Amino acid sequence: MSEKTDPVQEPTPLDTNADEALETPSGDGAVASTPNVVRVEPAVPAWDFAVPRAVEPQPVAEGADLTDPALYFNRELSWLDFNARVLAQALDSRTPKLEQLRFLAITANNLDEFFRKRVGGLKRQEAAGVRSLSPDGRTPDEQLDLVREAIAPMYETIIQVWEEGLRPSLEEAGIVVRDYDDLSSKQQVSLDEYFHTHIFPILTPLAVDPGHPFPFISNLSLSLAVMLRHPARGTEHFARLKVPISRGRWIAIPGEVNHFVPVEQIIRANVGELFRGMEVVAVSAFRITRNADVRRNEEEADDLLAMISDEVRERRFADVVRLEVEAAMPKTVRTLLVRELELEEEDVYVSDGLLELADLMDLADLPLPRLQYKPWEPIVPIRLRHEGESEDQANVFAVIRKGDLLVHHPYESFSASTLRFIEEAAMDPNVLAIKLTLYRTSRDSPVVAALRRAAEEGKQVAVLIELKARFDEERNIEMAQLLEKAGVHVTYGLVGLKTHAKTTLVVREEADGLRTYSHISTGNYNPTTARFYTDLGLLTANPAIGADLVNLFHYLTGYAPEQSYRKLLVAPRRMRPAFIEMIHAEMEHQKASGNGRIICKMNALDDPVMIRELYKASQAGVQIDLIVRGHSRLRPGLPGFSENIRVISIIGRFLEHSRIYYFGNNGDPKYFLASADWQRRNLEDRVEVALPIEDEDVQGRLKRTLKFCLKDNRLVWDLDADGLYTQRTPGEDKVRAFHDVLMDRALQRAVEEDLPWDL
Repeated sequence: MSEKTDPVQEPTPLDTNADEALETPSGDGAVASTPNVVRVEPAVPAWDFAVPRAVEPQPVAEGADLTDPALYFNRELSWLDFNARVLAQALDSRTPKLEQLRFLAITANNLDEFFRKRVGGLKRQEAAGVRSLSPDGRTPDEQLDLVREAIAPMYETIIQVWEEGLRPSLEEAGIVVRDYDDLSSKQQVSLDEYFHTHIFPILTPLAVDPGHPFPFISNLSLSLAVMLRHPARGTEHFARLKVPISRGRWIAIPGEVNHFVPVEQIIRANVGELFRGMEVVAVSAFRITRNADVRRNEEEADDLLAMISDEVRERRFADVVRLEVEAAMPKTVRTLLVRELELEEEDVYVSDGLLELADLMDLADLPLPRLQYKPWEPIVPIRLRHEGESEDQANVFAVIRKGDLLVHHPYESFSASTLRFIEEAAMDPNVLAIKLTLYRTSRDSPVVAALRRAAEEGKQVAVLIELKARFDEERNIEMAQLLEKAGVHVTYGLVGLKTHAKTTLVVREEADGLRTYSHISTGNYNPTTARFYTDLGLLTANPAIGADLVNLFHYLTGYAPEQSYRKLLVAPRRMRPAFIEMIHAEMEHQKASGNGRIICKMNALDDPVMIRELYKASQAGVQIDLIVRGHSRLRPGLPGFSENIRVISIIGRFLEHSRIYYFGNNGDPKYFLASADWQRRNLEDRVEVALPIEDEDVQGRLKRTLKFCLKDNRLVWDLDADGLYTQRTPGEDKVRAFHDVLMDRALQRAVEEDLPWDL
């Protein structure tokens, strides 16, 4: 990572002339100077490892129509290519060393989740004999074969990057992960003592014999397979030992600073203590991954809460979809595990290094600032900074009454804006009601605490908690119970739909009657992820939006499916048709004036219906830019189909999570913030909200945000028609890294409040 100057000491003028940037895809508008970034050389891999590629394009036949499978990338393979872009950050020499390690851990964790959700789902379909085709024309078993073929090199590369790249590189920087066998005898003695006092008492060896069936092995847990021999009878026996990591995976070596040894190696060295009277033949690490794609029929459930609770428990015992083993594991042990876990050989992944590399995240968090990104502290939004200094700034509600307030996390503080709005509503004696949708939040959530206080203060508090939020079900059940005990009206979601909208409605009694205050966001009410997910939220006193949220909550908490909305686009009924209408309008503008323009920023794009409409718009000449962080089925740049569509992906220190939709509308542009990506599940199976942005100053901020995305030359990857992503490099140009640009703008606003950012 390049050295950075202090942006507070050396502020530079901001460019606010973004008008031309969205009108044509090749606009030359200047981009804000970035005083805490200097020009760097193009990306240079830290090591000569090839980042694996998954997507392989299919040839498009002459005369193909818009339903032709060759016009669509495979979703699963596209997702693997997204993970490869994450892995590339671990290889980038410009990334600080511990951040490289973090990206490697994220890549490994992502792959774990991919096995649980996507591979697990494909295996379930294969077992059920499903023969329906994906939009790219493949059956589940064909996709499973493609996925396995693509995962193998990615799995091997992750291990190689750690063992041959990052591990020795970190050692040069003073962070050393040692092998137990390489330690001095004195160090081994100290760690053996640690084993006896801190590890030995909590270990539980589980033998396998006629009296002891093969044990249950929990998902993603690290285990040791121990082969034993009876010295007198000569018989061989198997035992499984779960590696406890409650005290951490990486054990500090006495007398050394930032030197660690994996806990499983300490256990392996002392495993004989657990099997006295037996000869230890071999000890091998292994790990399993279980299917998370467990589904029940909600229509037949008597109690949604009980159904989700059962599903969470059932997931613990779901089928195993992957077995990871050490390369040195004896063949007899591997055969036994494959048989007992009911797997095939193609489900086995062999590692030449350590297993469970997602645990490297703990090392990435070591307090070593010189090896990490420069710390970032979000600023307080300017209009909230002076709260209480005058009558029209007496509280957050007075500030919002003066005009819509857009907040952009993590550049602006979640705690000082969104959380403050909820907490102040909870304590304000004039607030009569608070209604909120909760999809995911943090443990010990201050949002939940504020809602409980509001209920205890006698306010009407209604919260829809989405119990079906994948992997957060247990936490959400616990939060629901806490809120109910405090007197909050809790609903658990709608049968057949997930509620993914992120909305808060506050009803306040004022001198002229009841007034509504609303918050609608692209991201969750989670103060932890708000520090590294980029999300946008609008705080508004617009009565039409407030009325729409009143109707939305009546739909969510009662029986009112036929709601109408004046401003909001609500899925599953209205969002997709409305977006299609706007795409068609751009086609008409292109025909009449030659200025059709669409820009969409989202996390993923896989809905075939929306992709076909984009293809039609491209064929009509509409210029389209898509900023898609994750997977995309759409093939850009195909002659006759998508030559007017460009697709980019932004990967960096922050996770791009905001959704912005822009339609040129013949010079009177339309902007939307949304909780939804253009994925089938968002548009058909979820309650989602898209919010029109009509305030010109807020539109200006969104315009600049999109402009900076499109003109980034450091974090952007360009997708071509063959599925290949190529990372942009600044060359001789000034570096325009999207995240750095917005951090710098925030810091400059903290110094010069009159800068035209949030007028």
